[in-house]
Amino acid sequence: MSALPRCPQCNSEHTYEDGNLLVCPECAHEWTLEALSAPGADTAQPGIKDAVGNLLQDGDTVTVIKDLKVKGASSVVKVGTKVRNIRLVEGDHDIDCKIDGFGPMKLKSQFVKKS
Repeated sequence: MSALPRCPQCNSEHTYEDGNLLVCPECAHEWTLEALSAPGADTAQPGIKDAVGNLLQDGDTVTVIKDLKVKGASSVVKVGTKVRNIRLVEGDHDIDCKIDGFGPMKLKSQFVKKS
């Protein structure tokens, strides 16, 4: 059995060849060996994505898609709350922001949608 490279997108070891393409059955990513070995090939991790798969960037405006309980507060952040000027950070809660009525807060990207 030949040693095929892992998927550059999800790091799966279950890749297979399809003609001149390599395919990952787990995330459906397709690539060529030439693309991996090309100078200047993008080897960075994929960016932070929202709940529907849109790529988020610093300064974006997002909308909360689920009522979120706030630890230490008696109220919740309601569905549809717009959060402006987000900042992306490392960690489990990957969005650093300020929500009107709550103040500074960290959110998970899986609970927001890019506006």
